[in-house]
Amino acid sequence: MFFSVATLSNDRLSKGWGSHGTGGAVVSPWSLGWWLKRGAIALLTLILSGLIVLGMGWFTPVYASSPDMAQATFAGGCFWCMEHPFDELPGVQATTAGYTGGTVENPTYEQVSSGTTGHVESVQIDYDPSLISYGELLDVYWHNIDPVDGGGQFCDRGNQYRPIIFYHNETQQQLAESSKQFLEQSDQLGQPLATEILPAAIFYPAEDYHQNYYQTHALRYRFYRYACGRDQRLQKVWGEVGDQSPAE
Repeated sequence: MFFSVATLSNDRLSKGWGSHGTGGAVVSPWSLGWWLKRGAIALLTLILSGLIVLGMGWFTPVYASSPDMAQATFAGGCFWCMEHPFDELPGVQATTAGYTGGTVENPTYEQVSSGTTGHVESVQIDYDPSLISYGELLDVYWHNIDPVDGGGQFCDRGNQYRPIIFYHNETQQQLAESSKQFLEQSDQLGQPLATEILPAAIFYPAEDYHQNYYQTHALRYRFYRYACGRDQRLQKVWGEVGDQSPAE
């Protein structure tokens, strides 16, 4: 039932809300009681209107998550360099730098860097499959790593920097294996691929200062990337530079 101000006003009169005492004398519009009654009616109207709006489903939570989103997880050396190429893609909602594949719960950057936890630096991607396919994500991944180097990536050495594709379902596994097989058969790289394909494990987001490092520390990021020889090696492997720094 929809309540309006007019309905409440008529109801108020029929119930004698405009009278005072048993004599039915009309309350003066300048009296305190008259104003209190009008205030109560207005408050009741607002409450009922709010309940009706909520009941009709007109309120949508701001942080509602979409059931159509999917995740992809890739390890390709320093996670600072792996967020930017995916952030640029239409359909990618967010990227998160973090650690996965190890045995220690909630590892720190120092622990992972020591190479003793079994984790690898990685990036987790939230994307909309209706706007970008997993195959397209794989293509960007391959062109931003050195697939034949299983001992690390570029200047970062150790198991914590080795390249791995972590699949979240059977479809991702099949696509990852097919893309790897295609590269191997094409002999484009001239060597066997050392990139692993493993089931996704618990992903631990890295510390806040690592997130979007290419944006928050742009100069340091550019210097690190150049000094590490990442783009130089990508140019040699693929004949092109996979990622560009924000200032370029």
